[in-house]
Amino acid sequence: MDQQPDNRSEIRDFLATRRAKITPEQAGLPTSGRRRVPGLRREEVAVLAGVSTEWYTRLEKGHISGVSEDVLDAVARALQLDEEERTYLFDLAMAAQRSSRTPRRRKAVDIPPRVQWLLDSITLSAAFVTNGRMDMVASNALARALFAPLFDSETTDERGRPNFARYWFLDRGARDFAGDWDRAANTTAAMLRVEAGRYPHDKALRELIGELSTVSAEFRTRWAAHSVRIHHGGVKRFHHPVAGPLELTYQPMDLPISAHEAHSLTLYTAEPGTTDEDRLKLLASWAATPAEHQSRPTAHAEPKESGTDTRGPSQ
Repeated sequence: MDQQPDNRSEIRDFLATRRAKITPEQAGLPTSGRRRVPGLRREEVAVLAGVSTEWYTRLEKGHISGVSEDVLDAVARALQLDEEERTYLFDLAMAAQRSSRTPRRRKAVDIPPRVQWLLDSITLSAAFVTNGRMDMVASNALARALFAPLFDSETTDERGRPNFARYWFLDRGARDFAGDWDRAANTTAAMLRVEAGRYPHDKALRELIGELSTVSAEFRTRWAAHSVRIHHGGVKRFHHPVAGPLELTYQPMDLPISAHEAHSLTLYTAEPGTTDEDRLKLLASWAATPAEHQSRPTAHAEPKESGTDTRGPSQ
């Protein structure tokens, strides 16, 4: 029987990397003499957090189970964690408490028909549902058209579903599709780091991270940084093989489908009155055409201008 993993190494590495980022000057501490490390020492973090050096050293070694919220708050302030990093630290503490009991396995969840009906009713935005491992588990026609390179890729999960993490790191064509591949790669690794902190016993997630770490040096570098990201909305640019350059706004939202697994509903849309909106409508029209009558619109056909194009230069 496989031994269940604990998250002590994640706690240790996260706290150590955050400590290394803060200089004594940034923390308001006096400095004197030469220092072996550029960041804070453990004893300095302990002073800032109001705990003993021995206690903080034990915490940084991964012994976080049973630590009070007040103490975690004090450590978060001492390390100047942002809101996402603070949330991640608390998730690690919760996961450590659960590891003392028999962990509950996360079951694969089928998307209810009502969710697919909702997606299909959205025609002017690309809408799709992902799980915490970044598998695209449901989508509407426009999402399948927008992310055609992802759907055409062989980087799927064990059930044949498109997986964003595998695509960004394992498909060479992803760099051509993404307007800013580095940003997409950084965000993907940071989001997987948050998911791993919440669910250290998710076997499929561990296997995905292991696969990416083995095959992709780009992923290994980003994983080692211990950056965390809780998905927010924003703007992304794409170089679509059919529609050309696109700048789209996106907004993810939690989608409570099951208690066993977290899901997110994400919508991509274009700013009204821009050529991006025209290009997205072009894709929507193409995606709505029955397959037997469908022909790929030329990538060089420019849609009509409708107002000022507010896109910046593609990145």
